[in-house]
Amino acid sequence: MADEFPAGSVWLVGAGPGDPDLLTRKAERLLRTATIVFYDALVGEGVLALVPASVRLVSVGKRAGRHSKEQWTINDLLVAAALAGERVVRLKGGDPSIFGRSMEESSALVQAGVQVRICPGITAASAAAASAGVSLSLRGLARRVQFATAHKRGDAPLDLDWAELADPHCTTVFYMGRSAAAEISRNLQAAGLSGATPVLLACDVSLDSERLLHTRLDLLHIAVAGFSNDQPTLILVGDAIAVASRAPMANYAMGAARAVTT
Repeated sequence: MADEFPAGSVWLVGAGPGDPDLLTRKAERLLRTATIVFYDALVGEGVLALVPASVRLVSVGKRAGRHSKEQWTINDLLVAAALAGERVVRLKGGDPSIFGRSMEESSALVQAGVQVRICPGITAASAAAASAGVSLSLRGLARRVQFATAHKRGDAPLDLDWAELADPHCTTVFYMGRSAAAEISRNLQAAGLSGATPVLLACDVSLDSERLLHTRLDLLHIAVAGFSNDQPTLILVGDAIAVASRAPMANYAMGAARAVTT
């Protein structure tokens, strides 16, 4: 393990969607070998419970609209800890390389002469699809999958290629999508996607508090009102979302959104 995680090095580790059972074996091993762990707000309590008591835990809890630390500050903390000889884990919800700013942190560490590696994690979109009993890709309906971030600053419009995102033969997943739900619905329909396109809303994926909501694109702005502003929410759009292995089609609301208990 010393060769894998020498003193003075950093691992960017994916914590997965929250359930500690979905953490990779390698990630768990790295957490037990670290001397310090910097973790995000979206890292599940069950994952943090796996960190030995002797390891220092430092919250750098970034969440949309409530950043406790600026990115450059986090970069500096990682560099300082590594140069002090620590075995540093930077623990990120989901996968570090999917809207996790992994390259910003990696670049800062490399520029400081620090060895940095990445341990991937299960991204929330995969976990949400598994919980709902659906497939992100599906022969004949969804020949590709695309991820987009719906995070934006203030009232600025989302700067996205809506024509590309409105592909009816694709499953599109919007991360951090709650506040932009109405804009997503409006722009996808304006780009040609049918208002009847199935949508799955998911929050607290893989946790006991998980909520899934099946609706359709033209009702998305209504459906999202059932979620709290501070709940991390995924929006999955596409015909494949309507083909569930165990959730009956009756769960898909035609006139209004209905919650599905999983």
